[in-house]
Amino acid sequence: MAAKPILYYFNGRGRMESVRWLLAAAGVEFEEVFLETAEDLQNLIKDGKLMYEQVVPMVEIDGMKMVQSRAILRYIAAKYSLYGKDLKEQVLIDMYVEGMRDLYDIIILLPLALPEEQEKNLSFVNERATQRFFPVYEKEFKARISKLPRIQKFLQPGSPRKPLVDDASFEAVKKIFNLEKGLLFKYSSTLLANF
Repeated sequence: MAAKPILYYFNGRGRMESVRWLLAAAGVEFEEVFLETAEDLQNLIKDGKLMYEQVVPMVEIDGMKMVQSRAILRYIAAKYSLYGKDLKEQVLIDMYVEGMRDLYDIIILLPLALPEEQEKNLSFVNERATQRFFPVYEKEFKARISKLPRIQKFLQPGSPRKPLVDDASFEAVKKIFNLEKGLLFKYSSTLLANF
């Protein structure tokens, strides 16, 4: 019997949640190692477990240490025959994944915005999510959920599914990754200059 995959991330949803969902859909049990401090992350870096510094999620599976959430998802989907039966199904799956990534990219920056920009940014995210993304996903989810009893089990209390991010969990993430509000904007000119 193969070893259970080990998931390395903080104790929250974020980019690891889609990996948890996909493993649940495949019926694969997994273990989790939660990063709780900046030192936990530094130990992963020091031990050479991360391909890129400070990049998690990281999944140990089949003797590999994988980073980059889409690469992890693609591997798991292919391994467990969840990546579509032909090229047309695969491209449809990729379109849903890329759309979800677009939504995620605007949501993930919200907590890092300057306080005076929060309300405006929240309004933008809400409009995009409810008008553009949710209708597409809701239609597909309703059509397929009954065909995936393992997902229904994953949605039940007591499953490895993580709760929504709250202030306490966001504070933990800020400490692990050394983040601060306005960080994105504070260094954006420096980041752009480096490119």
